[in-house]
Amino acid sequence: MSDDVHTMLFITFAKPATALAAFAEAKELPGARQAAVLRRSAEGLLDTPESWVRGAGTPTVATGILGGLIGLLGGPVGVLLGWTAGTVLGGAAELRQFQDGAEGLLVYSRDLAEGHAMLIVELHERHHAPADELAERHGGQLVRRPAEDVAAEVRAAERAADEAAREN
Repeated sequence: MSDDVHTMLFITFAKPATALAAFAEAKELPGARQAAVLRRSAEGLLDTPESWVRGAGTPTVATGILGGLIGLLGGPVGVLLGWTAGTVLGGAAELRQFQDGAEGLLVYSRDLAEGHAMLIVELHERHHAPADELAERHGGQLVRRPAEDVAAEVRAAERAADEAAREN
């Protein structure tokens, strides 16, 4: 593979502790953008004990600073109002991104067996070897999917849920 490919990795583990160990390494994979561990208890309850997003908080801080700089035109009160408005806008954008990611995790958790865990990683992959080696080293079952296909499935599930909610 010569170009970066936007990929989603789904690595299933029989032991949740193994998924947590793999999670720590997954954050260091070349091109990793975000990762999360899903765990289904013996009772069928879903839990997300770990999640990570590269650059989390950056949009909120950046828009806050930008708002504060623009607010300089209005003096000290302008800086405060500009910083506050910028921070709120950046935080809202990050919240929407987080909600989209959480919905995606729910779509892919439906096939997770009780007592098992899944590591989900979004990355821009140039070579398969690092992720393949991570899954093999931790005894995980790896499924690699194009991120565009995953996003389309999540959008379809969202539309279906919205339609079902409207019908009720």
